[in-house]
Formats: sequence, C-alpha cells, structure tokens
Amino acid sequence: MDGATLVAAIGVALLLEGLLPLIAPQRWRQVVSQLMQLKDGQLRFYGAFSVVLGLIALLFSLA
Repeated sequence: MDGATLVAAIGVALLLEGLLPLIAPQRWRQVVSQLMQLKDGQLRFYGAFSVVLGLIALLFSLA
C-alpha cells in the first residue's frame, strides 16, 4: 500500500465519520451520550468487533 492509498483510506474514514454529525447533529449527540453509558468492556468488544470487520473488508478488497 502506498502513501496515496493510505491518505485516501483516511479521507474516506473521516468522510464517513463526519456524515452523522453533519446530517443529524441531535441524533449524533444521543449516540455519543449512549456510548458514554457503556462500560469499558462493552466498548472494547465493539472496538474489537469493528477491527475484525475492517480486517475482513480489507482482506476481501485485496483478493
């Protein structure tokens, strides 16, 4: 993977991350508030799940 691909991937991630606060800021606040209520173990589970899904997506995109 070259530098341009990495920058493009980061750009896409930022684009997707910014859509909810742009389109529905009130709902975004509710989601963040709900996330603040989760225990550390729950957040770690969701983080690990996201990492695994991301790795699977990368593997399929490279195949």
